[in-house]
Amino acid sequence: MNSPTLRSSALDEEVARAEMYGLLATLFYQPPSAELLAQLQAAVTEAPEAGSFLEEPWRELVAQARQSSVQALAQEYSALFGGVGKPEVYLFGSHYLSGFLNEKPLVQLRDDLAALGLARDAAMPETEDHVAYLLEVMRYLIAGDDVSVCNLTRQSAFFARHLQPWLSPLCQALAGHPRAQFYARLAALTQAFASVEAQGFDLLN
Repeated sequence: MNSPTLRSSALDEEVARAEMYGLLATLFYQPPSAELLAQLQAAVTEAPEAGSFLEEPWRELVAQARQSSVQALAQEYSALFGGVGKPEVYLFGSHYLSGFLNEKPLVQLRDDLAALGLARDAAMPETEDHVAYLLEVMRYLIAGDDVSVCNLTRQSAFFARHLQPWLSPLCQALAGHPRAQFYARLAALTQAFASVEAQGFDLLN
């Protein structure tokens, strides 16, 4: 039998994973609100264990947040992801997987979401292959109550099929963009977190 300490540690790790997915989803979906930016600016930057793989990218994101304002981040977000026509950086998986939006990868994604009992909220204008939507699905697969859906096997399969193949090219596009400051740091954190997740899922196979 596992000790209470070990059970607690495992639970804490799952909560932390879900919270990270949720934070990344929020930051990729829209510029941070004044409340969220204030939380980032006040965040602790030391990891519980020294030398954590995520410690340095997290510290750099927080440092950039402390130098930023709500207005500046809204402008950076709009410059990178908004505008009329082609954005500077695409946030949609279909673009990276097929070179076009609304292509076959989106159809496959919708089929897999339906199998999980999930569907896009009609109030959401973006298609389901928006990175924020996919990160939020991962958060649900970790934190949801339906154990037939919310389990490591489903998490691993969804991550491998719908995030892992294109998350790195998105992060690289952001990291190398001359107008990306906060979002370059967000990309570095996302890349590091995805690497940790991929290694963890590999251990299941």
